[in-house]
Amino acid sequence: MEATWDTFQKELASCSRCPRLVAHREAVGREKRRAYRDWTYWAKPVPGFGDPKARLVLFGLAPGAHGSNRTGRPFTGDASGAFLYPLLYQAGLSNQPQSEPGDELRLFGVYLTAAVRCAPPDNKPTREELQTCSAWTRMELGLLREARVYLALGRIALEALLDHFGRKRSAHPFFHGAHYPLPDGRHLLASYHVSRQNTQTGRLTREMFLDILLQAKDLAGL
Repeated sequence: MEATWDTFQKELASCSRCPRLVAHREAVGREKRRAYRDWTYWAKPVPGFGDPKARLVLFGLAPGAHGSNRTGRPFTGDASGAFLYPLLYQAGLSNQPQSEPGDELRLFGVYLTAAVRCAPPDNKPTREELQTCSAWTRMELGLLREARVYLALGRIALEALLDHFGRKRSAHPFFHGAHYPLPDGRHLLASYHVSRQNTQTGRLTREMFLDILLQAKDLAGL
């Protein structure tokens, strides 16, 4: 039976294929961070968010323990989202510059997801966990039938997409600003991840990310 968004989201929400990730996401949800002690953490696999008819897909690494794992929405509730969402708005790809659970945020032609759907310890999923979660990538990207451009955030995200599209990693090295046309006319781009480690050190600036975001927007015809 062909997957639908409804079946995808229901099956993903109940996924427990990676015991280490299940234990970590749930422990974080119980223990919480002091600033969020009144929150009920999502503490489940985080579904993608955005336009189901997206032409541009932003593909990250994994949920943050006290960000997406808390809020249930990609890049929401931590420093990565505080960097990303204002730039999506500046690029004309959303209706507001911030993301909060239950708000009226809409993305225009854009969809956000990640290589791993559960928060990993130290933000480092294992090779086996990445491989296991690739089944969700196949299902989710398969539903995004109008996607034309994929923007990978970080090396691991790029490698996960290369594996998904059956492309050799050695022929597609990671660097910020990488652009690899795919055989069917689609495009694969790469950027440094929007993590605090990159944005606070200046490795990734607002100007750098906005440039590649606008390039991706143009390639996607948005």
